[in-house]
Amino acid sequence: MHTTVNRRTVDLSAYPDLVVVYLGMRVNRATGLKTLIGFGPKISRSVADQPVGLLCHENFVFSFFPMHAGMRQYWRDMESLLRWTRSDPHRVWWKNFLRNSGGTGFWHETYTLRGGMEAIYDDIAPKIGFMSFAPIIAARGSMFTAAHRSAHPDTSAPVVSEAELYGDHAATGDQQE
Repeated sequence: MHTTVNRRTVDLSAYPDLVVVYLGMRVNRATGLKTLIGFGPKISRSVADQPVGLLCHENFVFSFFPMHAGMRQYWRDMESLLRWTRSDPHRVWWKNFLRNSGGTGFWHETYTLRGGMEAIYDDIAPKIGFMSFAPIIAARGSMFTAAHRSAHPDTSAPVVSEAELYGDHAATGDQQE
């Protein structure tokens, strides 16, 4: 059989700790459109600053109604990704979102070349991604941070602690929703 298809692949051997993260923001209420649009320039500036370890950033749209935009990022390793998420401007964005989602829902799914995966879904409905087939549990206790969910040995403090986020109602364990 002869083909005219130009088939190519990539050699990832130079990236043994590669991390791919998909992120999405979904408009849940009319005010969410302003929130989503407001993040565009912020994300663009952040990517233009070339954070250490960010190899590639791509934007895309999941749907127009409801508006659901996303991005895919490739990071050299989990350490680089976690370091960036705990620095400005991401740290400020995350704190503000957790105070008030601005009419949106946010999610991410992280996949590592070494085989680890983790995800978070904040104010997201209907079920998407892993939520569509895996048991859904509260992001509390050992499931509170991305580092813990992915079994990464990172010990740095999260942007917002569980006690800060929930006050006196800190986790007593992992409960199913």
